[in-house]
Amino acid sequence: MTEIKDPAGAGAGTDDHKMPVDKVVFGVAAALAVLFVAAGAIWPQDMSESTTEALTWTTKSFGWLFVLVSAGFLLFAIYLAATRYGHIKLGPDDSEPEFSTFSWVSMMFATGMGIGLMFYGVAEPLTHLNAAPMSMAENGSNAAAELSMQYTFFHWGFHPWAMYAVIGLSIGYFAYRKGHGNTISGTFRPLLGERATQGPGKTIDIVAIFATLFGSATSLGLGALQITGGLDNIFGSGAGSKGLAVAVIVVLTLCFVLSAVSGVERGIKYLSNTNAVAAALLALFVFVVGPTVFILGTFTNSMGDYLTQLPGMAFTTGVFGGADWLSGWTIFYWAWWMSWTPFVGMFIARISKGRTIRQFVVYVIGVPSLVSFAWFSILGGSALDLQLNQGWKPPMVDGAVDLEASLFETLREFPLAGFTVALAVLLIAIFFITGADSASIVMGMLSQGGEEHPRRGLVVFWGVATGAVAAVLLWAGGLGGLQTLVILVAGPFMLILVGMCVSLMMALRKETFDATLSPRLRRAVQHADKFPDQ
Repeated sequence: MTEIKDPAGAGAGTDDHKMPVDKVVFGVAAALAVLFVAAGAIWPQDMSESTTEALTWTTKSFGWLFVLVSAGFLLFAIYLAATRYGHIKLGPDDSEPEFSTFSWVSMMFATGMGIGLMFYGVAEPLTHLNAAPMSMAENGSNAAAELSMQYTFFHWGFHPWAMYAVIGLSIGYFAYRKGHGNTISGTFRPLLGERATQGPGKTIDIVAIFATLFGSATSLGLGALQITGGLDNIFGSGAGSKGLAVAVIVVLTLCFVLSAVSGVERGIKYLSNTNAVAAALLALFVFVVGPTVFILGTFTNSMGDYLTQLPGMAFTTGVFGGADWLSGWTIFYWAWWMSWTPFVGMFIARISKGRTIRQFVVYVIGVPSLVSFAWFSILGGSALDLQLNQGWKPPMVDGAVDLEASLFETLREFPLAGFTVALAVLLIAIFFITGADSASIVMGMLSQGGEEHPRRGLVVFWGVATGAVAAVLLWAGGLGGLQTLVILVAGPFMLILVGMCVSLMMALRKETFDATLSPRLRRAVQHADKFPDQ
C-alpha cells in the first residue's frame, strides 16, 4: 500500500501542538499486543492449535455472515452513489477538492498496489488452475483456467474496494463534514453520542488498532515468505525456511525503524512512489515480452465472466459444498480486506476532501479494481499461458502450487530474468518498509485521538509490534497462521464496520435538502430563495 502521511510526516510540528496520547486506548492495545507476541514466542504450538480450533468454529458458524456483509458493502456503496445522497460533499458544501482529478486518481492507483498483488499476482491464478475452485472443473484444464481468473477478479475487484469506499466515506464524512475527528470511534456519534469519546468509543478504537495490526502483519508475513522464495530463486537456498523468513522480517523492520527515527519521511514517500512506478514497469515489461494477445484475451474474457457471474459468486456460502475452499480463499480475503479498512479508509478519506459521495464511490471502486484486473491479467495470464500452451510446469510443494516461488519461476521464463527477479525482490522489500510505515501511522493516529501527525515513538512502537506479530505468526503456523489470525480478528471488527454504515446512514438522513442537490440545482434554489419575486 502507498503512504498515508503528508510530506511533513509523523512527528511534524512540536508536541505542544499535538493531541495527547490516549492512555487507555494505547495502553490496553499495547499491553494486549505484547502479551500476544510473548505467548506466541513461548508457546507457538499451543497458539497454533488453539487458533486453528477457533478458526474452524468461526468459519463454520459465521462464514455466511462474512459473505453477506461483504456483499452488503457493495450494495450500500452503489445505493449511496445512485441516490440523492451522491451529491453530498466530504466537507462543507462550498469545499473544493485539494487535488486535481488526475493526481487523485494517480494516488488511488498507487494505493491499489502492494505486497498482496506481488504475492498473489501469479500464485492465485496458478493455484486455481491446478486445484479448481470448489472442484468446479477438471484440474489443469482450460475450464479451470477460466474459473481461476474469474475468482481472482472476484477476490481483488469490486468487493474489497467497496469495503474501503464505504469505510473511507464514513471516516471522511464525519472527520471533514462533521468535525468529529479522524478516528473510527468518531464515526459513531449518531449511534453513541458523547459515549463515542468514552468507554465504548475507546473500545472501538482498540479493536480497530488490532484489526490494522493483524491485517498489516499478514501482509508483511506474506512479503517475508515471498522474499525467501526470491532469495532461493537467486541463490539456490532458503525456500520454506521459517528462520530465514523471521530474519527477513527483523532486518526489514529495523530498516523501517531507522527510517522513522531519522526523519526521512520525504525519502520514504519518494521511495513508495518510485516503487509503484517500478511495479507498473515490471507489468508493462511482461505484457510486451510475454503472450500479449493471450493477455488481452484473458482480460476481456475474465471481465465478462466476472461481471456475469458476480451475483452468484457474491452470495455463495458453501453450504452445499466447497466450504473448506471458501474459508481458505474467499472468507480469508474478505476478512483481510476488512482488517485493512482503517488504513486504506483513512488514506483515501484524507485525499478526498471536497469530493462528492458519488465521485468518491465511483472512482474508489472503479480505478483500483481496473488496476488489479490488469495486473492479474498480465502476470497471471502469462503464467496460465506457460502451463496451458507452452508445456511449462509450475513450482509445486506437497502437491500444491508453491505460492512463494511462482512469481519468480514465471519471470524466469522471460528475457532479463536475473534483473526482473532481483527487481521483484527489491519491490517486495520496499513495499514491506513503506507498508509498515503507513500502517504504523494509522495505529499511532488511533492511539492519539486522531492526531494526523502522531508522536514518532508511537509510530516506531506499532511498526516493531507489526513485525513482531508477523514473525510470531510465521513461526507458529506459517501462511496458515497468518490467515487464521486475520479471520479471527476481523470477526468482531466486522460488526464495527456494519455499525459505521448504520451511523453514516443516520447522519445522511439528517442532511438538509439543499445539500443533496446537484451544484447547479442548489444554486438555482438559493437564487430563488434570495429573489422570491423574480
